[in-house]
Amino acid sequence: MFQEERLVSILDYLKSNKRISVDLICELYEVSRDTARRDMVKLEEQGSIVRTRGGAILPTLSKEVGNYDQRLQEESTSKLTIGKRAATLVQDGDYLMMDASTTVLHAATALASKNNIVITSSIQTAAILTRKDGITIHMLGGVLDNKQHSVYGAKAIEMLNEYHVDKLFIGTCGISENGLSAPNEEDCYLVRAMIEHADQVIVLADHSKFGKRLFHRVVGFESIDILVTDQALSEEMKERLLASEVEIVLAGGEEQHD
Repeated sequence: MFQEERLVSILDYLKSNKRISVDLICELYEVSRDTARRDMVKLEEQGSIVRTRGGAILPTLSKEVGNYDQRLQEESTSKLTIGKRAATLVQDGDYLMMDASTTVLHAATALASKNNIVITSSIQTAAILTRKDGITIHMLGGVLDNKQHSVYGAKAIEMLNEYHVDKLFIGTCGISENGLSAPNEEDCYLVRAMIEHADQVIVLADHSKFGKRLFHRVVGFESIDILVTDQALSEEMKERLLASEVEIVLAGGEEQHD
């Protein structure tokens, strides 16, 4: 077996088993320890693994997040399905808050309720809502992130002190056993502040977000009331969420309970 074939096979093994040792590489591929170490060095240089004492694991930290247009294209069908289901949670007359998530954008697009007031940090969500009758839009002020089409910073957080809403809709870049995570601290500060000014927190997340952990922890599951997603969760994740009394809503399906 050539080295490139072994590297692919090693990564496939790690996806299923989470860890591999030098000795196991020698056994599985009938190579010397020096060859096994060279394989691991190669994979580490590619950023595919993290070398540990006597072996290797897959990286647990996700580092790359695309710009707004790229995120909008990722899992677009799943996001559309989730957005439509999330929009059904809104009642006529609800006061809402929406972050700059691309999945939340789909919820805004699908809104069919009337007489809503919406506060948002997203210029794209605000633009979508201008096309709907009977919705009053409050746009947060602050620094405009050109890549993510959203507003952030101290001014945006300060403005939140003027509001309180019935429901907050937020997305997330990653969900792990520790809760929600984001690529930068500005996102964390704004979302945490939003949570403080909402009676109900609704997280919209497609299946690709689960198992991902980014640099900054946003909040734990105790801060979430409802999770809307598109696929059944692993038993471990389901148990963690239900232990924190999070209601799980499957888009196109039923709620998950104990």
